[in-house]
Amino acid sequence: MTDQFYAPADPTRGLLLLTGEDRSTFLQGLVSNDVRKLSATTAIWAALLTPQGKYLHDFFIAARGDGWLIDGEGARIADLKRRLGMYKLRAKIVLEDVTDQFEVLQAWGADAGAPLGLAEPGQAIERGDTVAFLDPRLGGLGLRLIAPRDTGAATLEALGYAPGNHADWDRLRLERGVPDGSRDMLLEKAILLENGFDELHGVAWDKGCYIGQELTARTKYRGLVKKRLMPIAVDGPLPEPGTLILRDGQEAGEVRSGRDGLALALVRLDALDAGPLTAGEATVRPRRPDWARF
Repeated sequence: MTDQFYAPADPTRGLLLLTGEDRSTFLQGLVSNDVRKLSATTAIWAALLTPQGKYLHDFFIAARGDGWLIDGEGARIADLKRRLGMYKLRAKIVLEDVTDQFEVLQAWGADAGAPLGLAEPGQAIERGDTVAFLDPRLGGLGLRLIAPRDTGAATLEALGYAPGNHADWDRLRLERGVPDGSRDMLLEKAILLENGFDELHGVAWDKGCYIGQELTARTKYRGLVKKRLMPIAVDGPLPEPGTLILRDGQEAGEVRSGRDGLALALVRLDALDAGPLTAGEATVRPRRPDWARF
C-alpha cells in the first residue's frame, strides 16, 4: 500500500509564464528571493512587496524550457501580472497568464519526491511538458506538479501516488505552521518575517535591493519581530479568520485559516507562555513550529 498521495488539480492556483532574455534581471529587482538560484533542477518561493515592505503576493517559481512558471493564487493572478507588468519598461520579457493551459497538483507522504528522484526542498525536474519540484519552503510539505491541464492526475498515478484530497494537504500545511497566501497574510499589512519567510527560504539576504527590501532588512537586524504566525490547537468551535485571540481580555493575536480543530494565528510572542488564550467561544493553544527560530 502506498504512503504517497496526491490531491486533484488545485482550482485555487493560477500560473504566469515569464519568458525573454531579460527575465532574470527583471525579476531580481522585484522579489524577495534570489532568482539566480533558479534552474532546471531548482525551484524557489518568493514574495512581491509594497515599497513599504508589506505583503502583496507570494508564489513559487520553476523553470520550464526557456521560461519560468510562476505559481500563485488563482483569484489574484491577474493582479500579480498587472503589478509585475508595471515594471516592464524596456525589459525584453513576455508575461503571459497560462492558467487555462496548465494545472497545479500537490502530492505528499513519506519520501514524496522519491518516484521522481527528488530528495531536497526545492529540487526540481522537467519531464516533457511537466515540471515537478519538492516544496522549497520546508521538508515534509511534499511535491508540487505543474502539468498541462487535465494530465496531472494520470501522471502522478502512473508514478504510484494514490488519490487523496485537498483537506488532507491543508491539514499537513496547518500542522507545520506554513502560510497559504492571503488566507494567512493580510494584504498590504503583513510583514514577511512575522510569517516565517526567513526560515522558510523565501528571503535572500545577500541579493541586493528589491521592492520592500529596506524594511525587511531593518526588521531582521533590529529584532523588531514581536508577533509570529504559528499553529494553534482549538478547543471549541473553530473561530472565523480575523477573530481576535485574547489573554485576560487583552488582544494577544488574530486567527487566520483553519480546519478540524487546527488553525494558524498571528500571536504576540509575549503571550506564548502566559496562560489560557481564547478566540471567540474556543480556548486556543499556540505551538512554536519546530523549524521557527524565535
